[in-house]
Amino acid sequence: MLLTGITGLYVAQSIIGGITWTGLPAVMREAGVPLDRIGLVSLIALPWVLKFLWSPMVERYRLPTRGRNRSGTIVLIGGLISIFGLILAGAFEPTRWMPLFAILTVVAFAASTVDIACDGFAVQSLATSQHGWANAAQVGGAYLGSALGGGLFLYLIGTSDWQIATWSMAAALFLLGLPFLLVAARAPKEGTREHVPSLLHALRRPRLRQGLFAAAIFVVALKVSLGMIGPFLVDAGVDLATIGILNGTGSLIIGSAAALIGGACVRAWGTKPVLILALILQASLLALLAASRITGAFPVSVIMTVAVASSSGVMAFGFVALYAQFMRLSDPRQAGVDFTLFQCADAAVSIAGGVIAGQIAEAFGYGIFFTAAAALALGAVPLIASVAKRETPGLGAANDTHAPPESVRSTFS
Repeated sequence: MLLTGITGLYVAQSIIGGITWTGLPAVMREAGVPLDRIGLVSLIALPWVLKFLWSPMVERYRLPTRGRNRSGTIVLIGGLISIFGLILAGAFEPTRWMPLFAILTVVAFAASTVDIACDGFAVQSLATSQHGWANAAQVGGAYLGSALGGGLFLYLIGTSDWQIATWSMAAALFLLGLPFLLVAARAPKEGTREHVPSLLHALRRPRLRQGLFAAAIFVVALKVSLGMIGPFLVDAGVDLATIGILNGTGSLIIGSAAALIGGACVRAWGTKPVLILALILQASLLALLAASRITGAFPVSVIMTVAVASSSGVMAFGFVALYAQFMRLSDPRQAGVDFTLFQCADAAVSIAGGVIAGQIAEAFGYGIFFTAAAALALGAVPLIASVAKRETPGLGAANDTHAPPESVRSTFS
């Protein structure tokens, strides 16, 4: 029941992300919004970048010095704000991008706060034997949520309209949040805690700081092209309903399969080879997209296959290893703070990359943009190789989540 509740929240958060970063760019492009403004969608992720600032306050409220765990309260309030935000967003047309950006930024603030509580609750509450399942729930939930928010959402728009699609996603958030609230209600009524969560405690740990640097390199190299793939498919003549089916299928089938393969590879080889292989695969796929635009020789079916392999397959494969390290390097006494720092590094480079991506694509075209993105992914390989350290295969990173920080044997292995 605990894993079910946590998985439900991860799916719900990813629905919001799928709507914002996959669905909305494609809808805006079909409505005639220029690429440079579509690139600004990445700014909606600002709360995910800045949430480290209020993560200690959230953790102190969630885990008071004496009293009950308040994770359920945080999730309830944040969930209601997210649901009503999507209902309000449905009242605006996609061309009204400024009010939509404002509403979705508030939703992102609520969802990011819920995420702090959810991650902390997961690391704190799950037994060691369940840590591997928690990683699977996080990655699998993210891709299921992406299938709903980026796939089903677009399909509903293509077959009905924006309002019905947005309100349907609000209803999904409501249903997905209920299991966690039932689990949180069963948390111990009272408890005493000596440790006071703080950013200073996290940033004093050298391994965490090195992990942040490595995470930033990996994320910017792997994700910089993500926001332009939807508009690229639209400009290639693919309709929204087809893109919705493609995103949904890619997330449900390719993304889930790639996550399982990535998890198996991490256990067999350690995380360093998985991270490097993901970068090489992404560089190859982006080079194919660049070639398709420059030469015009690729059929649309090939372009769609390469696009979904990049945005779903390689992304899932690489991020299994990345998030395993996030869990491993988080102190369970303040997991909501530590895990948040890693996620903020992810969001920060995603925002910067998304804004720059829109400007480059608008100014120079998709061919140059995807060529540059491929070169960036390939150029990140030696950097990740130099920062990463060797790990003994078979020791899943997630299985060490509750080990003391000093016992972690590698920073980003």
